[in-house]
Amino acid sequence: MSAWFRIPLWQRVMLGLALGSAIGLALRYSIGADAASEIATTWFKPFGDAFVNLIRMLVVPLIFTTLVAGVTAMGDPSRLGALGGRAIITYMITTWFAVALGLLIGSIVQPGAGFDVGSIPASELETARERLGANDANQGLIDRLVAIIPTNPVAAMANGDVLQIIFFAILVGLGCLLARDAGRPLAQTVESGADVMMRITHIVMEAAPIGVLALMTWVMATQGLGVFVILGKMVLALYVACLLHILITYGFLIKVVARLPFVRFIRGILDAQAVAFSTSSSNATLPVTMACVRDNLGVSRTVSSSVLPLGATINMDGTALYQGLIALFAAQAFGIEMTPAMYGLVMLTATLVSIGTAGIPSVSLFLAATTLSVIGATPEQTVIVIAVLFPFDRLLDMMRTVTNITGDAAVAVVVAKWEGEIDEDVFRAPATT
Repeated sequence: MSAWFRIPLWQRVMLGLALGSAIGLALRYSIGADAASEIATTWFKPFGDAFVNLIRMLVVPLIFTTLVAGVTAMGDPSRLGALGGRAIITYMITTWFAVALGLLIGSIVQPGAGFDVGSIPASELETARERLGANDANQGLIDRLVAIIPTNPVAAMANGDVLQIIFFAILVGLGCLLARDAGRPLAQTVESGADVMMRITHIVMEAAPIGVLALMTWVMATQGLGVFVILGKMVLALYVACLLHILITYGFLIKVVARLPFVRFIRGILDAQAVAFSTSSSNATLPVTMACVRDNLGVSRTVSSSVLPLGATINMDGTALYQGLIALFAAQAFGIEMTPAMYGLVMLTATLVSIGTAGIPSVSLFLAATTLSVIGATPEQTVIVIAVLFPFDRLLDMMRTVTNITGDAAVAVVVAKWEGEIDEDVFRAPATT
C-alpha cells in the first residue's frame, strides 16, 4: 500500500481514468449497451457520485473560510480592490480570446456542415424543451448582479450559491479588518478553519483515483465511442480549440507575462485537471485547484483564496468558447449566414453569458439559447441543437472544465506575480504530488 501512495497523485488519477475508460468500453462492447449501462449505473456510478459529493462537501466551507482568511491577510482593505480588479480584467480578456478562438476553429472545422437535423428522435426534442425551459439563460445582466447580494447568507451557503457566498465572505473579511483588535479573534478562528479545510481536502483527494475510475467507467459504458463518430467534428473542434487556448493564451500569461516556466505550471495543476476532466465541475474541482496552486505553484493564501473562488464563478473560458462553437454549428446546420456584425454579437454575448455560469456539468449547453438568439435561430432550431448535443455533452464538458480551471490557476499565478505574493522557489521546484 505504501508503494501506491508514493506514486504522484496525478499519475494515480490518470491511471484510474485510463482503467475506467477501458472497463466501460469493454463492458459496452462485450455485453451490449443496455446491460453495460445498467451494470455501470448500478455498480460504478455510486462510487463516482460519492467522490463528487465528498468534493462538493468541501466547496462552501472552503470558499467561505479561505476567502475571509485571504481578505484579512491583506491587512489593507484597499488591496482587495486592486487585486480583484486585476483578476477580473484578466479573466475577461482571456474569455474574449476563448470565444474568438472557438469561432476561428469552428469556421475551419465546420462541425455543423451537412448535419441532418431531421434525424433527431422526438424523445430527445422533448427532453431538450424541458431542460431549456428550466434554465435561466435569459436572465438579464442587471438581475444577475442584484442576485449576488444574499438576503439570507445561511440559505446561500445551504444552496451553494457561490456568488452570494463570495460577496458575504468578502464583507465578513472587511468587517474583521475594520474592527481591528475586536475582529482578530474571529479572523484567527476563520484562518484556523481554512487550514483545517485544506487538510481535509488532501484527505479527500486520496480517493480521487477510485472516484475517477468509477465515473469514467459509467461515462464510457453509457456513451461508448460511437458518440465521437456521430459528431466527431464537434468533438474535434472543441478539443482542439481548448488545447490551443490553454497552450497559447495561458502559455502567454505564464511564460511572457509572469515569466515562469509553462511546463512546470501544467505539471503543478495536473491533479486539478484530472479531477476536472472526470467530474466536469469547476466548483467541485475548486478545492483541488486551490491545493495545487498553493502547494505546487507557491501562490499565497491571500491571492489563491481570493482569485480562485472568483474564477470558479466568473471565469468560464471553456463555456464561452463552446458558445461560439455552438453558434457556428447551428448556423452551418440551418444555413444561417453569419455576418461580421453577428460574429461580434456572438463574441459579446458568449462572454457575458459565461459570467456567473454555474460550475456544474452541462449547464453551459442550456445557456446557448441566448447565444443562438443573436444569430437568428428560432426556438425550435435551438431545441434541435440542444437535443443533438445533450446526449454526449458530458464528454465535451470534460474538456471545457479542464480549460476553465486551468484559466483560474493561470490568472491566480499572474496576479500573485504582480502582487509579489508567489514563492518562485516553490513554483520552479518539482511537483510534490
